[in-house]
Amino acid sequence: MYKFYLLLWLRWAARVSLCSLLLALLLSALITLYIYITQGSPVLSGEIIGALMQITKFWFPIAWSLTLLLALFRSIKYIFNICIAGYELKLYGCNEKEALQEIGYGDLVGVWRKWFMLIIWMVAAQMVFALAFTYVFSDFGGVFEWFNISWLFGFILLSGYFSFVVLANRCKRVKIKQC
Repeated sequence: MYKFYLLLWLRWAARVSLCSLLLALLLSALITLYIYITQGSPVLSGEIIGALMQITKFWFPIAWSLTLLLALFRSIKYIFNICIAGYELKLYGCNEKEALQEIGYGDLVGVWRKWFMLIIWMVAAQMVFALAFTYVFSDFGGVFEWFNISWLFGFILLSGYFSFVVLANRCKRVKIKQC
């Protein structure tokens, strides 16, 4: 069972990482392109290219914050009905008697809400532990001296693993079956 959860988590983490980072890069590039065009499309020189790179660097963390939520919502659909290490997660309908074979985003809203709240609480717990660790073992005075979107992303990925274990054991509509 450990192998199932680990491989499921690795598959999910790769999908969330790739989807959120690529979408954030695309969104920040589109914003940069929009700004470049609205400024009259000046001739590309070293100074203009440097300025465009700075604009992209500015918008990337903001875009990543937004695309991470989108990637989290989209990624939950792809963890069901996939055989991993002899097991698969099954999503059951409201009557809890028969597993759904074709899963739409409408079927996932209730499960996603529970799963997302679970991740939020796990990330909050990790932040409390990180803050205590920071006070005891480092020179940083508070969480906002070192905390950024990269740390949040790491906490979300770590919470994702434990959330799959809790989701499979506690949620009535999600069950593990052999395949």
